Amino acid sequence: MNEHVEKLTEWLKQQVQQSGTNGLLVGISGGIDSAVVAHLIKRAMPERSLGVIMPCKSHPKDEEHARLVVEHSGIDSIKVDLTEAHQVLFETIKKKLKQKGEWNGEQERLGDANLRARLRMSTLYTVAANYKYLVVGTDNAAEWYTGYFTKYGDGGVDLVPLVHYTKGEVRKLAKELGVPDVIIEKAPSAGLWEGQTDENEMGTTYDMIDRYLRGESIPDRDRAIIEQMHKRTEHKRQLAIAPPDFHQ
Repeated sequence: MNEHVEKLTEWLKQQVQQSGTNGLLVGISGGIDSAVVAHLIKRAMPERSLGVIMPCKSHPKDEEHARLVVEHSGIDSIKVDLTEAHQVLFETIKKKLKQKGEWNGEQERLGDANLRARLRMSTLYTVAANYKYLVVGTDNAAEWYTGYFTKYGDGGVDLVPLVHYTKGEVRKLAKELGVPDVIIEKAPSAGLWEGQTDENEMGTTYDMIDRYLRGESIPDRDRAIIEQMHKRTEHKRQLAIAPPDFHQ
């Protein structure tokens, strides 16, 4: 994994040089993926990298772990609390839809969660504009293949350095980089609601997805879930769909 760390670090440096920007930033959630990216961008741009902590009705442990990542990586950081902004915007939208008599309560939790992810994306790009930095994403191969990310939320980034690494490989990168064990071993979660975990929401495990991506045999039930997720989320891995050019 040491060789992969070196190659990823060099690739990140090249992206900054080729884009004519000044540096790199990442949203630090307290999870393993953002911890790995924080360490990588600190290595790539020691004086021009930034970690942004963005609590939004989050569990206190998430911010505690995010602070731990900052401490261990040595990356510069800022905190932007989005709880109030999210509350105001979501309640305003909810009120307007209720006035039309068209509020769908069954979709409330999803809408709430996706708005958090998109507010974080907007925050990262606003901060990035201030410094002329690139926004670095944290999606790994399993998340990218299954579409387990919010379109124009955590999927809205400039660079995706971990996109070819399975969750298991990300853990190996984390150990190589010296990420604290408490973060490596915690249950993966997007922190979107109380008790939410990635694997409970997906209906399969990262281990099964990793095995599928390696071409190994897995139970039919898990294979069906993974393939259905991939097919259903194809739109997330593409730019906005356009019609044919009717001028031609």
